Amino acid sequence: MPDFVELPRPWRLVRSIVWSLAEAAGLPLAAYLAGDAVAGSSAGLLAGLATAWLVVAARKLITGKVPGLLLISAIALCLQTALVFATGQEWIYLLQFPLAKLVLSLLFARSAPTEQPLIGRMATEMTCLRHNCARNTGLHRYFKGATWLWAGIFALLAVVFAPLVATEPIPVFLLASTGIYLVVIGTGAAVSAWWFFAVLRRQGMRLSFTAA
Repeated sequence: MPDFVELPRPWRLVRSIVWSLAEAAGLPLAAYLAGDAVAGSSAGLLAGLATAWLVVAARKLITGKVPGLLLISAIALCLQTALVFATGQEWIYLLQFPLAKLVLSLLFARSAPTEQPLIGRMATEMTCLRHNCARNTGLHRYFKGATWLWAGIFALLAVVFAPLVATEPIPVFLLASTGIYLVVIGTGAAVSAWWFFAVLRRQGMRLSFTAA
């Protein structure tokens, strides 16, 4: 049987990726902003934390497993919220942004040389990628190389976000960091997608779209 790669249809694929990112970062941030607007920053912190863990619990109940990115985000948020209440310094809450990116960078870099690079696992988790190419060295090299690429991307975000946390007010930081995040992540995703399809062409693998 020839090597094949299956993905959900484009709209389902985009929806799956967007939702994965939204549940890890977007929903807790939205809850924080809503709570802050209604009852102040302390309420916002608790709303963001509660939302993060509610999403984790819902994932566990519905699917039986929790994506790694979601769990890392929830744990980082929990630690940062505890520090805010322990020290009374609200700006510490924002440390989750560079710290989470640094942790992600280290996790990606650690897994890149292994037989299970994170990009390969996340492709299955976030995009429902299916293939019969486990022994295909070309595809495996792509997963390793793309994992190194994303380790560098998250390290770059950590370096950029750290001085913003220290120098900018919270509203300015949130606006600036969101714009930077979207540009950098969008560029990384475009490069990763181009690289992925180039590997498929070179390896002569068949790509098909499923309804799943």
